Amino acid sequence: MNSPTPDALLGPADVRELAGALGVRPTKQRGQNFVIDANTVRRIVRTAGVRDDDVVVEVGPGLGSLTLALLEAADRVVAVEIDDVLAGALPATIAARMPARADRFALVHCDAMHVDELPGPAPTALVANLPYNVAVPVLLHMLDTFPTIERTLVMVQAEVADRLAADPGSKVYGVPSVKANWYADVKRAGSIGRNVFWPAPNVDSGLVSLVRRAEPIKTTASKREVFAVVDAAFAQRRKTLRAALAGWAGSAAAAEVALVAAGVSPQARGESLTVEEFARIAENKAETKTETKTETKESAQP
Repeated sequence: MNSPTPDALLGPADVRELAGALGVRPTKQRGQNFVIDANTVRRIVRTAGVRDDDVVVEVGPGLGSLTLALLEAADRVVAVEIDDVLAGALPATIAARMPARADRFALVHCDAMHVDELPGPAPTALVANLPYNVAVPVLLHMLDTFPTIERTLVMVQAEVADRLAADPGSKVYGVPSVKANWYADVKRAGSIGRNVFWPAPNVDSGLVSLVRRAEPIKTTASKREVFAVVDAAFAQRRKTLRAALAGWAGSAAAAEVALVAAGVSPQARGESLTVEEFARIAENKAETKTETKTETKESAQP
């Protein structure tokens, strides 16, 4: 691997100079906060466990702070950027600061929520500083769309990090926790201070590590069916599952049948269930429907 020059990464002055030259002002609309500390981006790469044979996809590279650090360590980096100005400038920044690695970099100018393919070899890792306002949907979309992503490390708002990594029974356990756990083993992987960003945000940030499950969750229900149960269960957090799932099942009585069949108390609440339990509930709704149809056909026969 070619060694980068010592000053290849962006420091505070570099970030401001680049932004000034491009006429870029970070916008709240897109949750833009640029990392200005080289030690922080190298720490993120280390924590992500990026290897020299990895193909890393990065969402929201911005001015390229993390991108350059990823190029130091990975075999290839594919960056997905929605902003027209930032997307136009990033290849030149890579070529100027890390010319020996420029051919290992590719840019996709697109909204990450609409990305369904990437150039070159399939990605093996996702490492990103995700804008807080779209962090969870982007993360879930990428994990779903690219099953070859084995390891993920994202920097998100601390509150979002807590939700993603929460265990059943926690006050912040909810839809993001369950859905992320459908794909991966999730854990907090550190905290990031506010002073490493420009502009400095009003909230702290956290790192979340996701290692894709070696084996998918064993269930006859589809992901869509399981996620429908999850959404219904947390739409009315204070209600028991019997009540919360009434709309999903067709009635409270039907919800109770599915819950009992899944081995889950109808008086339980969504925040106490594992993703496997949600999958069992989804399975039993499907079985109830099938049985009802069969019974109707049999009763109609002479």
